This record gives sequence, C-alpha cells and structure tokens, in this order.
Amino acid sequence: MSINSGCRVGSVVMAVVLAVCSASALAEESDPRVKLAEQFAGVSVEDIKDSPIPGVYEVAVGAQVAYMTVDGKYLLRGDLYDLDTNENLTEGRRSEARAAAIRNLDTAEMIVFSPPKAVPVRHTVTVFTDIDCGYCRKFHDDIDQITARGVEVRYLFFPRTGPNQASWRKAEMVWCSDDRQAALTDAKAGENVTSEPCGETPVASHFGIGEQIGLRGTPGVFTDGGQYIGGYLAPDELLQTLDQLDSAQAAAN
Repeated sequence: MSINSGCRVGSVVMAVVLAVCSASALAEESDPRVKLAEQFAGVSVEDIKDSPIPGVYEVAVGAQVAYMTVDGKYLLRGDLYDLDTNENLTEGRRSEARAAAIRNLDTAEMIVFSPPKAVPVRHTVTVFTDIDCGYCRKFHDDIDQITARGVEVRYLFFPRTGPNQASWRKAEMVWCSDDRQAALTDAKAGENVTSEPCGETPVASHFGIGEQIGLRGTPGVFTDGGQYIGGYLAPDELLQTLDQLDSAQAAAN
C-alpha cells in the first residue's frame, strides 16, 4: 500500500468516526427527552420513557412516577389505569422500583423476626417502623402471631420526625444494643433503652430508602415484589392479603 493510499484509508476512517459522532449528536438533539430532563433536578434521560398514551412520557425516579407531554408543557401526578383490565399501571411501575430497592437491601442491616424453626417461611415482608408510632407498636405486639403464621418480618427504621429527634435517637440506641430484637421490643413497649454508641448505624440509610420509595406513613409494609400493603393489619388479615397477592401474581404469570 502506498503512502497516499494509507492517507486515504485514514481519511475514510476519520470521516466514518466524524459521521458517527455527528449522527449521535443529532440523535441527542432530536430526542425531546434531553431538554425535558434538563428541566428537573435529579431526572436523567433514562428516567423518561414512553407511556401507553401517545404523546405522553412516563417520568419515574425511584418509585416517584409522573406523566409529561412530549412538548414539556403539561405534567400530571396521579395514577394511570388500563380501563380494559382495571390495572393500575402506575402502581405497577412503583412496585417494580420498590422491589428493586428491597432486593438491594442486606438483611445484616435490618432487625429480622423469623418464624419458629418448625414453621416454614411462607412470606417475607419489609416493614418501615417508627418506635413511637402507635400502629407500629400495635403491629409489633402481634409479632409472635405473625411469625407463627409463617411470615418473616424484616424491620427498617423510619423515624417520621426526622434526624436528631427523639425517635431517631431511640432507633440508634436499639441498633447499638447487644440484643436488637429484645431492645426493639422493649422500646416499642415504651421502655427506656440505652446502649453505648456503636459508630455509624443504618438508620439514616433506612430513612433515605423510605423517602426514595415514597413512604408516607408507618408502619409501611411491603412485599418482596414491591407491593405496598399499607399500614397495620391483624395477623390473619395480613396472611390473607399476602396469600391473595401471591395467587394474583401466579395467575398473571
């Protein structure tokens, strides 16, 4: 190959590279999601996807879901239903985000109450709890009945009043206790739990996850599939709800 032909090959390669870069830049410029993402802090292009409605995007950051017109003029916060199936499409999207967040959690960073050894685990729930919340205490009063029905409870802390408040400090005291299960039970019974500081605790992380998935109150009970069951349910009602959700999921698959 001559020097001139080598130069021509180099020129062709450069031209191809420039063409690819130009095409990528053009595609980015022609994608309306780029400008839409710039309007909202914390929103990336990947967070904006087509919705079932033509001309409307779904904007999802974690479990926070909204809908926006392609021109960026209108934003709707609310649930989208498929009237043919009566399916809440927005809740389905939220559940996916919650399930992903739950899967990333380490049980070593939770306080777990498991069924007795003779009882097989039928369901697992992740519960965001506030030590001073009345219904959280009521839920925990039933913990032995819940686990006896084959439901494993994985507690995360969500002190509703926020950092540097009494409930937050109680949660950290519980976490730093030698026996966290006993300390949590005592704290929920209104007893004063004290312990030596043990360094960084997962309370702030738990609180952040609760905010990320849109938690509004405690106890916040979630399935492994990310479905939000709600607040307090009596043990039999909780088991029945979990069984029904499993049956519905099996039927959908």
